[in-house]
Amino acid sequence: MSTVSDLPPAYTGPAGLDVEAAYQALVARDRRFDGRLWFGVTSTGVYCRPVCPAQTPKIANVRYFAAPAAAVSAGFRACKRCRPDSAPGSRHWDHRGDLASRALRLIADGAVDEGGVVGLAASLHVSDRHLHRTLVAEVGAGPLQLAVSRRAQTARLLVEQTDLPLSEIVFASGFSSIRQFNDVMRREFGSPPSAMRRAPAAQVAASDPALVLRLRMRPPYDADAVGDFLAARAVVGLEQHVAERGSWTHRRVIPLGAHSAVAEVRVVGDHVVVRSDTDIRGTAALVRRVRRWLDLDADPETIDAALAADPALRQLVRARPGLRVPTTVDPWETVVRTIVGQQVSVAGARTILGRIVTEFGSPISPGLWAFPDAEVLASVSPDDISILGMPRARGRAIHGVATAVAEGRIDLRGSDPASVREVLLALPGIGPWTADYVRLRALADPDAFPVADLGLRHAAIALGLPDDMSGLSARASSWSPWRSYAAQHLWTSAPPPGVHAPRRPVKETS
Repeated sequence: MSTVSDLPPAYTGPAGLDVEAAYQALVARDRRFDGRLWFGVTSTGVYCRPVCPAQTPKIANVRYFAAPAAAVSAGFRACKRCRPDSAPGSRHWDHRGDLASRALRLIADGAVDEGGVVGLAASLHVSDRHLHRTLVAEVGAGPLQLAVSRRAQTARLLVEQTDLPLSEIVFASGFSSIRQFNDVMRREFGSPPSAMRRAPAAQVAASDPALVLRLRMRPPYDADAVGDFLAARAVVGLEQHVAERGSWTHRRVIPLGAHSAVAEVRVVGDHVVVRSDTDIRGTAALVRRVRRWLDLDADPETIDAALAADPALRQLVRARPGLRVPTTVDPWETVVRTIVGQQVSVAGARTILGRIVTEFGSPISPGLWAFPDAEVLASVSPDDISILGMPRARGRAIHGVATAVAEGRIDLRGSDPASVREVLLALPGIGPWTADYVRLRALADPDAFPVADLGLRHAAIALGLPDDMSGLSARASSWSPWRSYAAQHLWTSAPPPGVHAPRRPVKETS
């Protein structure tokens, strides 16, 4: 391992800054780069966030990194004041479809824990050496170090926020031994796990078997808009939504690899409280899925500033600061939701989806079922699907996509969103609106724009934006890479009565 005395020159990370500009970002404690840029201080051996309140180091003593794992690889440990390992993540990589971004998304989803570095490389159709070279060049750390840092962050979350024995946390976090656990935690954070233990922030009764966690986000966070979105789409048998006294709680089944869990989420201040019955070995997957689902890694200041630069969007952004783009806990489920929702109301789609869940899903707890996976829907006939309330063509479309996913022709985890879109468009019953909406909601692409959506176009016309698809697409290009957020602002600005939701396209082509 490198030490802080033999480091390479300052790293120009994904923030796109040169060394001097990066240093000015940390001098100003610029929140726009929090979660996108980290810096190590050679005189102290620690690495920090740009917003760290500690005394600003000399420029000669600073090194820059694109990920916490890269700082650890270079010999730095996490600062105890700004907690760089606990900062909300970044959506910088989500709109990219290159090898590095796809690998980072898969590592965050636990691909290295499941199949090792060799398995990850094979799923991306490259050699493990090429994958390592690419990630080191992009973020300064290889896939194994990135996976180890992910385990350490999960372990710290459990150490600090639960009263679980350390011996259980070791294996729940993916470590193979107590010795490895202690060594990694000391290297990552500069102290043994026992020194990190504190009273859990979310107190629960001793008899409560649930895992309770607090996930941070960057304020502002438009919780009302997220709650409206979830309430409008809550499928009976899969989800339960309760709103009261200006707040809401959403409970649903979340797939976590080989098993599913029931999780309950609610927004409290600058964090989301998650309560789940998951086995603690599913903690990392649960955290990742909830963060992606509720868009907790967005940087609202950067996104709002970019969109407000367009006069047509400025008032929308000012009216809904911190508007998020809710995505999914299960890309496959959202693909089916999108196809079912073609040319029907949100309420009508919910009814049909509830029938699909109870007919083909698996019971998880009283009143709740897991959504049927692609293999299940591929194994039944299209007529068995369409008889639940859809035209036969739509039942065939769901069956066709299910077969493509089950056979591996569509990869909803690690593929480039643009490539997934092209594969979808080649299938019968899937047109541009469906493919673009899948890209936005199922694949969590922050730069998707379903221009064929009728509700989106009506909202755009009301703002004086172009009324034809080609003109609106051209105007939307200036909102890149945050076009998904622009679409969410347009939908939220002019919802149907009582529902904050996009309307269906006029016609979906095959």
